Amino acid sequence: MPGHFEPLPGGGAAVALDEVEISIIRSLAVQLLELIGPGPAENAPDDPLAELFAEGPSEPPSDPVLQRLFPDAYSGPDVEASSPEQAEEQRAYSSEFRRFTENDLRAGKRENALAVIRSLDALTTAGDGGAVLKLSPGESEQWLRALNDLRLAIGARLDVVDEEDTDLLYRLPDEDPRKPMVMAYLWLGGLQETLVETLMS
Repeated sequence: MPGHFEPLPGGGAAVALDEVEISIIRSLAVQLLELIGPGPAENAPDDPLAELFAEGPSEPPSDPVLQRLFPDAYSGPDVEASSPEQAEEQRAYSSEFRRFTENDLRAGKRENALAVIRSLDALTTAGDGGAVLKLSPGESEQWLRALNDLRLAIGARLDVVDEEDTDLLYRLPDEDPRKPMVMAYLWLGGLQETLVETLMS
């Protein structure tokens, strides 16, 4: 089980993590939370309906990581407009879609990252600092979404666009300053893959 998820009887998944792995995943999840930011009504807790009816931003974020986490719905590098008019129309649709969906997307990503942090904080480590993380089916789904977000975020920082970019990362020399981030990206990919296989089994 070290380094990969395995199914639990009755559903869910388990993985053995050492102290360093626990620390890395928790740190990355905290950084993701900070990047996503607070909800629109977190500064106004006296109005519980404020966040429910708050409209989100209409413009895409400037940070490339946030652009990867919250892409445009109707435009982007994979969507080509046949005319300037169509491009303008796609931007308008994307803007409207973002305004009504991004707050919910951010809330979901925050909740997934928090679920990762909470489950790691609840672990009881053994004498060697390692522990076996056991997740319910619902927690497994949250972990899967959070792992995907973490990989998207790291991939954006590494300028990973397609599979060829990933192949290049494998060949980076050890002295390259991106190497630790690359190792985290590839390791999280392995965790994500085994969690998908576990949930599908």
